[in-house]
Amino acid sequence: MKTTLEIPDELFRQAKVAAAQQGIPFRELVSEALAQKLGKNPEDSKPWMKSFGKLALLRNETARINKIMDEEFGQIEAEDLR
Repeated sequence: MKTTLEIPDELFRQAKVAAAQQGIPFRELVSEALAQKLGKNPEDSKPWMKSFGKLALLRNETARINKIMDEEFGQIEAEDLR
């Protein structure tokens, strides 16, 4: 369901940052926060989240490591690959 909310600017900015850090859309962060406040566990409707959903926190770290690996392997001379 769509709705309109008035959220103080600073709280909105903090929530957007938190959603980005978790690798989830803002609407999902708000839904999870409401469910938690109402005493419901949002993971109950998505049991797979207990294992896989939390890996989203590693998305930035994985991208950073991949970038380093690409840079380092790009510097290997062809003769060293034998």
